[in-house]
Amino acid sequence: MTQTSSRPSTGQEGERTAEKKPERRLLVALGAGLVLAAGAASIWWYAASQPPSDRLRLSGRLEGYETDIGAKTAGRVDRITVREGDTVRRGQLVVQLYDDEIQAQLRGANARIASARQQQQQSALQIRVLEGQVRQAELNLQQSRGDAQGRIDQAEAQVATAQAQLAQAQAQVGEARANLKLAQADRNRYEQLAREGVVATQQFDQQQTNFEAAKATLAARQAAVLAARKQVAAASGTLTQTRTTALNPELRNAQLDVTQRQLAQARSQLKASQAAVKDAEATRQQLLAQIGYLNITSPIDGVVTARSVEPGAVVTTGKTVLSLIDLSQIYLRGYVPEGQIGKVRVGQKARVFLDSAPDQPLAAHVGVIDPQASFTPENIYFKDERVRQVFGVKILLDRPGGFAKPGMPADGEILLEESK
Repeated sequence: MTQTSSRPSTGQEGERTAEKKPERRLLVALGAGLVLAAGAASIWWYAASQPPSDRLRLSGRLEGYETDIGAKTAGRVDRITVREGDTVRRGQLVVQLYDDEIQAQLRGANARIASARQQQQQSALQIRVLEGQVRQAELNLQQSRGDAQGRIDQAEAQVATAQAQLAQAQAQVGEARANLKLAQADRNRYEQLAREGVVATQQFDQQQTNFEAAKATLAARQAAVLAARKQVAAASGTLTQTRTTALNPELRNAQLDVTQRQLAQARSQLKASQAAVKDAEATRQQLLAQIGYLNITSPIDGVVTARSVEPGAVVTTGKTVLSLIDLSQIYLRGYVPEGQIGKVRVGQKARVFLDSAPDQPLAAHVGVIDPQASFTPENIYFKDERVRQVFGVKILLDRPGGFAKPGMPADGEILLEESK
């Protein structure tokens, strides 16, 4: 068997080589164009991905200022009017504690106030009575002093009169004795003359009569002296008694002192009752304040983020029962590299972009810049990124509008050439 092979001739191979050269040039040109297009696209993407020089971009999460509501006094929770996510208004009742015990204490305080006021009225009435008694005792003392001196003067005058009468009676006794002695002498002389017959018997009888009359007069004068002496003694006794009764003003003065001490005691009781009223009223005000503490109200307009207790739980003073957040004060918490923090100032305008509405930026401004640098937050897990130092900033939203809520991721831009 004879094998035959067919090969193209040399002329045919040359023609085919000439046909392939234009195709290669086309492929090379096409490849070069693709490379140039890819390079241009890369340059455009890089340029587009770089922020403008007048803006500083950062990312982070929205946060808010949380307010913890605590119990001002210990007690058992009666009811809670809100739950997580509920909107509350400032002054709205959110938690109420049982107040049975404090109400009982309040009733006791009211009773003490009433009792103290009654005691205060009684003390005031007693003071008025004792003041009247003091005035009366002072008048009696003054009057008794005048009366006592008048009675003493009168008794002394009576003694002096009695003594004068006694002296007069004694003088009359002396005169009567002298008259008796003269009458006796005359009688004796006439008696001798009558015996001798010189005078008549009638004349002797007259002298005898005069003598008897003188004796009677002397006896009467002596009786008058005795009476005058008794009158002097009586007047002296009256004077002594009057002087003794002159101590009556001292007794009245002692009575006045007793009344004045009673008045001072009543005034002290009045002050004590007034103090008791004030103390009971202070206790009442304190209990009313505690009752106010049992009604816990919201200090702000906000949203409940946490409900820490349930009805029936016993809470201590200062125990947090609810946590609120004010949605009107939302901020973006982000971090700025250490090398760029010098461009940031508090008050610079900024914009915040939410993932839910990236085309609707929210107006904001730089509110807070951390005073010192820190390492990149812990949620960055790459070593090269963790070792970089950054400054934390807070971008405060001017009008959150209820769209921005804590926990949402967001991006921000700080406008470096503008200030708020």
